[in-house]
Amino acid sequence: MAATSSSFKSFILFFTITISFFLPTYQVHPLDPLSPSELDQVRAIITNSHPNSTFFHYVGLEEPEKPIIQSWLSGHQPAGNPIKVPHRRAFVVARINRKTHEILVDLTSQTIEFDRLYEGHGYPVLQLGEQIAAIDLGKKYPPFAAAARRRGLKVEEIVCSSYTVGWYGERESDRRLVKIMCYYMDGTVNIYMRPVEGITVTVDLETMEIVGFVDRLVVSVPKGEGTEYRESKQKPPFGPQLKGVRVEQPEGPSFTIEGHSIRWANWDFHLSFDMRAGAIISLASILDMEKQKHRRVLYKGYISELFVPYMDLTEEWYYRTYFDAGEYGLGLFTIPLEPLRDCPKNAVFMDAFIVGQDGKPIKLSNTFCIFERYAGDILWRHSENLIPNKVVTEVRSEVSLVVRMVATVGNYDYIIDWEFKQNGAIVAKVGLSGLLEVRGTNYTHKDQIQEEVYGTILAENTLGINHDHFLTYHLDLDIDGEANSFVKNKLQTTRVTDHRSPRKSYWKVVSETAKTESEAMINVGSATAELLVVNPNKRTKMGNHVGYRLIPGSTAGALLSDDDYAQIRGAFTNYNLWVTPYNKSEKWAAGLYADQSRGDDTLATWTERNREIENKDIVVWYTVGFHHVPCQEDFPLMPTISSGFELRPNNFFESNPVLKVKQPNHMK
Repeated sequence: MAATSSSFKSFILFFTITISFFLPTYQVHPLDPLSPSELDQVRAIITNSHPNSTFFHYVGLEEPEKPIIQSWLSGHQPAGNPIKVPHRRAFVVARINRKTHEILVDLTSQTIEFDRLYEGHGYPVLQLGEQIAAIDLGKKYPPFAAAARRRGLKVEEIVCSSYTVGWYGERESDRRLVKIMCYYMDGTVNIYMRPVEGITVTVDLETMEIVGFVDRLVVSVPKGEGTEYRESKQKPPFGPQLKGVRVEQPEGPSFTIEGHSIRWANWDFHLSFDMRAGAIISLASILDMEKQKHRRVLYKGYISELFVPYMDLTEEWYYRTYFDAGEYGLGLFTIPLEPLRDCPKNAVFMDAFIVGQDGKPIKLSNTFCIFERYAGDILWRHSENLIPNKVVTEVRSEVSLVVRMVATVGNYDYIIDWEFKQNGAIVAKVGLSGLLEVRGTNYTHKDQIQEEVYGTILAENTLGINHDHFLTYHLDLDIDGEANSFVKNKLQTTRVTDHRSPRKSYWKVVSETAKTESEAMINVGSATAELLVVNPNKRTKMGNHVGYRLIPGSTAGALLSDDDYAQIRGAFTNYNLWVTPYNKSEKWAAGLYADQSRGDDTLATWTERNREIENKDIVVWYTVGFHHVPCQEDFPLMPTISSGFELRPNNFFESNPVLKVKQPNHMK
C-alpha cells in the first residue's frame, strides 16, 4: 500500500532544508548523486527559464553513457593525474502551467540542453507537498466534517491519506487526481487499524479543488484498544527480558568510504541515491587474487518498481493497486535510520538529498547505514577424520558487508539490503514490515460472514485484505565486460538404456542460450533450474565460460488476469525474469509516468520488439514477489517477512576465493 498521512507535517520536521554550499574534498565521481549546491543550480536555471507555476516532481542525475564512465574509470588512477570528470547533467520532470516538461540541464555549462513537453498517458511521481495540501483540503470540506459527525467521530482525531486512482479503461483523463481516505486515532497512533470506511473525497492536484465526494455507507470503526504498538506504552505481562548483546569493532570498520565509493575486503562499488529508486549500487567489482585485479560484476542495480495490488473489489478499495516507486517514490519516502535499532553499533551512516515542489534541496539524514555483519554464521568449514591419528578442522567465519535503507510508504516499511560476501556473492534482500492496511466491517466473528470479504477477519470489525508485493529489480550485469549472454540450465532426467550401470536413471544439464528477449521470459519454479549470465568471450583455464548465477529466494507470480486494468499497467510482473538489451532510457519497469498510466510504456511493451540479447550488453529484470494472506499474527503489527535473491559466481574464478579469506582478528 502507498499512502501519505497528514502526520507527514511532523515527519517532514526530520528533514532539514539545506542552504549551505560546499566543495567536496574528493574529486566528484561521475555517478555521484546531485549535491545540494547542484540541486540549487538546477532550480535556479529552470526557474529562470520558467519563472511562474513550476513544480518539481523529479530531479536526478543524468548519467554519462557507459563508454564515458569506463573511460573515466580507466584514466582515474589514485597515483596519477585524474582525468576530467564528465559533464554533470540533471534530468528534471516538472509540471509547468499544468503540463509535464522533461528538462535536461547541463550543470557544467549552466545551460538547458532540451526542454520538451510530454503529451502521453500518465503523470510524474507525486510530491509530498501536494499530497499534504490535498489531505488538508479534504479534511476542511464541510460535507466531510458532517459525515464524520454522523458517525460520532471527532474531526480533530481524524488523520487522512492520499491514494492514487489508477486507470480503469477511461478513454480521456486530463485530471491528476487522488482520493482521500481517513483513519481515526482517539487513543492510538496505530491509525491503520482504525479506518473510517464509506467516505471518499476526490481532489484535483492541479487546481487543488474537490471534484468528488461520496458518503456511501456507515461501517463500525474498529476499536483502538490493543492496537498501540509503541514499546513505551505497553503494559504487563511482557515476554522474558533478554540479556545484552554487543556488536563492536574496537579496531574500527574494515571498509573505507570515499565520497560515495566503498571498498571492503575484495569488493569495490559505488552507492548512490535517487528520489524514485532509493539506493543504487553501481560499478561493483571484485578482486581476483590470482589475477590480482578487480573484475567487473554489476554495473548497476536498483529497485525499478514496487507493485502492490489489493484484492478488494469494493467501491473504496478496488483502485488500490499501487506503484510505490513510480507513483510515490521510494527515495521520497526514505526515513532516517535509528542507530542501535535499525542498524548495529558498528554502522556508519550516510545522508541523501531530495527536492521539494519548489526545487529546493531537502536533507534526509541517516538515509543509509553501512556495516559489517557477523552473526555466528559459517562461510566454510570441514573436519577431516580419515587421516590416521589426526583430525583436521578448519572453519572460516562469515563476515559480510551490508548497505541498508528503509522506505516507509504509508503503512508498509520496506527494509532494503544489499549484502556483499567474501565468496563473491551479492545478496539483495527486502524485508516487509510495518502495519496492515485493514478494512472496517460490521462483522465481529468469522461465523457471521456469508459473502466474499477479500481477506481474513483479524479482530472485531477488522478485515485484513489479501494483496501482493512485487519488487522488480533492474540488474545491469557486466560479467567481466559488457558483452554477456543469458543461459538457462535445465536438469533433465535421463534413462539408462545401455546397461552400463545398475542404475536406471540420472539427471544431466541441458543448456540453452537465449538469443532474443522472448526466449528469456521465465516464471521461476518452471522446468528451468539454473539462471546464468555468462561472458561468452571469456573462459577459465578449464574452458568454462565465466559467469554469475541468479539464485531466487521464495517466489510468487502475478495471479490477476492479463486483461485486468491493474495487470495491464503491471504487466512487467507477468514473468519473474526478463532480459533486455541495454538501453539507457529503459529504467523504470512501469514506465517513466506511472501515475494513471495505461501500460503502454512498460518492460512488457519494450520486449514486444523481441530484440537480440546474445553476446550483447544485457539487463536482467528480476521480480521478488509476495502473496500476503493476512492472519491474526499480523494484527496489530506485522512481523518482518523477507525474501530476495543471490548473485553467485559460477565459473567466474579459477577456484573458490574463500580459500584465501583470512579470519578477522577478534575471532582468533
